[in-house]
Amino acid sequence: MALIMLVAALLAIFLPLLLTKKHRSCSTYSLPPGDLGIPVVGQTLSLLHCLHSNTDDQWFRDRIKKYGPVSKMSVLGSPTVLLAGPAANHFIFTNEGLALTQTRALRSLLGRCILTLNGDELKQVRSALQGYLRPEMVRSYVGKMDEEVRRQIKLNWFGRDRVTVLSLARRLTLGIICSVVFGQEAAAIVEAHALDFQLLGDAILSFPVNIPYTRFGKGMRSSAKIRKAITRIAEKREQLLFHEGHAVSSTDFITYMLILRSQGSHSLTLEDIVDNLMGIIIGAHGTTSALITFMIRHLANEPDVLAKITEEQDEIASNKGTEGVLTWEDVSRMKYTWKVAMETLRTVPPVFGSFRTATKDINYQGYHIPKGWKVFAAQSITHLDSRFFNEPTKFDPSRFEKRSSIPPYTFLPFGGGPRMCPGTEFSRVETMVAMHYLVTQFRWKLCYKDETYKKDPKPTPVFGLPVELELRRPASTADAWNALYVHSD
Repeated sequence: MALIMLVAALLAIFLPLLLTKKHRSCSTYSLPPGDLGIPVVGQTLSLLHCLHSNTDDQWFRDRIKKYGPVSKMSVLGSPTVLLAGPAANHFIFTNEGLALTQTRALRSLLGRCILTLNGDELKQVRSALQGYLRPEMVRSYVGKMDEEVRRQIKLNWFGRDRVTVLSLARRLTLGIICSVVFGQEAAAIVEAHALDFQLLGDAILSFPVNIPYTRFGKGMRSSAKIRKAITRIAEKREQLLFHEGHAVSSTDFITYMLILRSQGSHSLTLEDIVDNLMGIIIGAHGTTSALITFMIRHLANEPDVLAKITEEQDEIASNKGTEGVLTWEDVSRMKYTWKVAMETLRTVPPVFGSFRTATKDINYQGYHIPKGWKVFAAQSITHLDSRFFNEPTKFDPSRFEKRSSIPPYTFLPFGGGPRMCPGTEFSRVETMVAMHYLVTQFRWKLCYKDETYKKDPKPTPVFGLPVELELRRPASTADAWNALYVHSD
């Protein structure tokens, strides 16, 4: 925290005049209530502290109680309007005058990718990514996901009496996304850069001052290492496709994007394709690993829910047999398991909120949002609101029996409207495949029953969620299942 304050003080030396000029230019506007706080720093340190102590939901609610559902503040050096409630969520996800915006740190770390682009370039990339992650394509990825999950469970879960769930879930989801987007180079990328991807993800919500050994400095170093490794693969793919006339795989992301470019579907450079691949990996494995981690945490505390999931997954396992591979149809039958996942997403959203930038002057509920200002929405404000979810702190998957009973724009784990996350279906399938094997093979007990968590920026158990693990299946069954992947050693 002392380092953050020092950086903020240094920034305050150079930027207050610029921000003061920007704020004064808005004096003719009917701005929302609230305050911008200390120049540059604003409410940043207060919000970061609440995220670290997992009190951010109360922080937002206190602010709403004081100022109402529309208020101004300053976060990470930018004047920002906090909007709360279903109407605000609808406004944010459907207004063309609000462009998805990431922190300066993320833009520096990931470059020109779907998480940082706007305008026509974003439309091109989003269209390409929606094609790559459309249900028909995801259906073809189920076999790869199944193989990667079994491989990692064999290597990292079997034969252990105690494991730390978060680190293994991160490794698992990184392996799954890499097995799909890279193909044959996946294992090498995961082995060489698993830590780099973690350091990169940790640096997303940090002050973008590239000082060695700071969170941002480590993230930038890891970003450069990952980009160099992926660029080598991309150059080989390009050479194979356009100089030797064939592709390594019809489904690896780089080849897919190169083919679309040759067809005129987009104009991204090879560097842009690499940046987007990095963005996909960071976006895919960070959120899904948090979901899997907290599903395991909830199941340890909810024996009735675990029993229902077990019944569903055991039936699927018995139908496919020990040596059978999960199919799209199997995943489609995991209806109760997905309800548990959605309730986990409601109670512990993997993303605490999102920023937009006003690309023009905007009026909302009688207040002006000046061009260039940020707009922020936090999912937990509606996810944990008793007006929309009865007993909101209670873990109850049955509330998703009828999705129509949930008011629109109150449950937004993957965004909403035309800006729904294109990776929603991919996330659902990889989560279901992973949970199938974890539930059918193991039982676990929390080592620290009351372990708390922080948002860093993803929800992170303070000890990583260590559990005591035991094999559920008889040893002979596990050995037969495990033997399928002896060749992967």
